[in-house]
Amino acid sequence: MPSDTLSSGIFALVWNSGPIAKAVLLVLMVFSIVSWALIVEKAWQFRRVRRQTFEFLRVFREARRPSVVHSAARKLRQSPLAQLYFAAYQEVSGIPEVLDKVLDDLDEGLGADRLEAVSRALRRAAALEVARLEHYLPFLATTASATPFIGLFGTVWGVMAAFHGIGAQGSASLAVVAPGISEALVATAAGLGAAIPAVIGYNYFVNRVKHWAVEMEGFTMDLLNLLSRPAAKVGRVAKDGI
Repeated sequence: MPSDTLSSGIFALVWNSGPIAKAVLLVLMVFSIVSWALIVEKAWQFRRVRRQTFEFLRVFREARRPSVVHSAARKLRQSPLAQLYFAAYQEVSGIPEVLDKVLDDLDEGLGADRLEAVSRALRRAAALEVARLEHYLPFLATTASATPFIGLFGTVWGVMAAFHGIGAQGSASLAVVAPGISEALVATAAGLGAAIPAVIGYNYFVNRVKHWAVEMEGFTMDLLNLLSRPAAKVGRVAKDGI
């Protein structure tokens, strides 16, 4: 069949190619395998982030005591919002049971100094969460930008081999030129095959990181507003949700 012939021809071409061409294809294969592994891993990570965030928000809206939400936030470590809550309330009080009493005794919410300290803690936690979500994304960006040029290097080398064959044989027939040109085209296809999934995955995950950064910013404002309210309002909002 034509497809079988094409596949066997490509494998034979790679097997019979020179050491430089094989090295280029090996490098591109390594980039492609690692980038696909990272794409799958990041997809599972963002799936866990979404699931645990929904679970945390459910507990946050239903629980009446900060200690209950604090315990849930400690368990849901993949949720950025849970980690923001954990950081904020650790800043207010290192012991969640003490925090329950602190909030019950507040008449006018936290003071300006305490709110500023909580705000700094939230910014630090948000920066750490963004860095965690962006982990490994630079490799996808590197793959997307570098592999086409690595493939181009293989292309140039194949064209050079074709011209060398022309000079050695003293002929520009198709039988002389075809192996070098085919080798060049295989390197080009391999470079694009590694780059295209990487750039698609990188753009998708960057948009996911931006989405969660916006969610963290909104949750930070809601949490600061919650802590600045009097005790009666804090209890009512904790019961009804933000």
